[in-house]
Amino acid sequence: MANIADLLSHSTDLRPDHVAIKVDESELSYAELDRAAALVAGLLRAKGVRPGDRVGIMLPNVAHFAVCYYGALRVGAAVVPMNPLLKQREVAFYLRDSEARVILAWHQFADAAHAGAEQAAVECVLVEPGEFEALLERCQPADEVLDRQPDDTAVILYTSGTTGTPKGAELTHQNILRNVEVTVDLFGLDGRAVTLGALPFFHAFGQTCALNATVSVGGTLTLIPRFDAGKALDILERDAVTVFEGVPTMYAAMLHHDDAGTADTSALEVCVSGGAAMPVEIMRAFEAKFGGEILEGYGLSETSPIASFNRRAHQRKPGSIGLPVDGVEMRLIDDDGNAVAGDDVGEIQIRGHNVMKGYWHRPEATTEAIDPEGWFSTGDIARIDEDGYFFIVDRKKELVIRGGFNIYPREIEEVLYEHPDVREAAVIGIPHPELGEEVAAAVALKSGAQATPAQLRDFVKQRVAAYKYPRRVWLVDELPKGPTGKIVKREIKPPDEPSAG
Repeated sequence: MANIADLLSHSTDLRPDHVAIKVDESELSYAELDRAAALVAGLLRAKGVRPGDRVGIMLPNVAHFAVCYYGALRVGAAVVPMNPLLKQREVAFYLRDSEARVILAWHQFADAAHAGAEQAAVECVLVEPGEFEALLERCQPADEVLDRQPDDTAVILYTSGTTGTPKGAELTHQNILRNVEVTVDLFGLDGRAVTLGALPFFHAFGQTCALNATVSVGGTLTLIPRFDAGKALDILERDAVTVFEGVPTMYAAMLHHDDAGTADTSALEVCVSGGAAMPVEIMRAFEAKFGGEILEGYGLSETSPIASFNRRAHQRKPGSIGLPVDGVEMRLIDDDGNAVAGDDVGEIQIRGHNVMKGYWHRPEATTEAIDPEGWFSTGDIARIDEDGYFFIVDRKKELVIRGGFNIYPREIEEVLYEHPDVREAAVIGIPHPELGEEVAAAVALKSGAQATPAQLRDFVKQRVAAYKYPRRVWLVDELPKGPTGKIVKREIKPPDEPSAG
């Protein structure tokens, strides 16, 4: 098996009538999901998509995501998952950079999808319930799953990094299939699994660990298109959810919800946390209230994503990202590339079956990230205890993690610099009690310029996804700089009262 789409075919053969995807009262069996994916494959083939071509998928967590994802893979294409909240300029970049042939976009985000696709000269197919099914029924299904080589690109996940311009991490069929095997083993998944699909499938975490892992064992995914703590608690009870995967802010929101004391979560067996550090207090309080053991792990888009995890059968260390998973090595190095010994901290490097093929059309960035021996440099700083458990002590210097979403300041700064009044801008993360971090911006204006913080905030808001724009903006005469003239972000402090919120 070399095509991820074979996961669906295999489970369809074994459990055709079992519920694969559930969204409230709507259910899709494995046979129905497989047929719909075959029709999407037929549609794409009719539109000229050939093996190795790229297909953009801009959908929320609805059943259609799985249909389109497995359909594109079935015909041998590489999937480019895209956040449905992206704006026109972002859509255009993703499509143009990946050289996508088609984008399948959710109807509620038609304006940005159409405009971005038109800008990139890419065909846009809207996915609207009812109309999309009618379109598919006019297609000839692609009954066979196309064979792919293990090293063929399956998914291109865009990650901005601190350099600003997003880079596409090329994950192979082998990368993801092996990570799915690791996930199934770590979480103890089998056909009884009922997974709450709360993590976005356009991210590696939700895509590998929820969608693909659950489908691989013939379990059921019950979806929540947009996370809401009360709704999540309802689904845990209603569908007897056994597996919950989320980011720490989701756990905190459920723990503090008014219904937390009455929800029946007795079916819950394992909870998985990633994306940001889980506060130990939240972990303990959640387990005490809801049951189900929380396992914390670590990974990146470039590592498919799982690299390390706490184990169900081993000692779990709250606050730790656990031990490297099967087939994966992790080590710490200093600034000179030498191995770190004892209790010293160092940058995490990862090597194994999970490490990406490289950055799409970015050979220099690939060479910089992956050394000749196959070690991938993460930019995250950690220490290792006497038992080999890793503890992150710092992360990529500028990354802001807002409610589990990664926001790269450089991208937001570049938008601010497009404003005619802006001379200098620096975007940072500031603490937020519920989201973990909030995006904030300090701006120095050109001489004589009159832009207000609110105007600058709205300028960015119109140009980037809603979760990215800075909620706090304030004006400064000068930004702090080091001896080389580089802005020193650690010295930037927000004023006591926000100028714009």
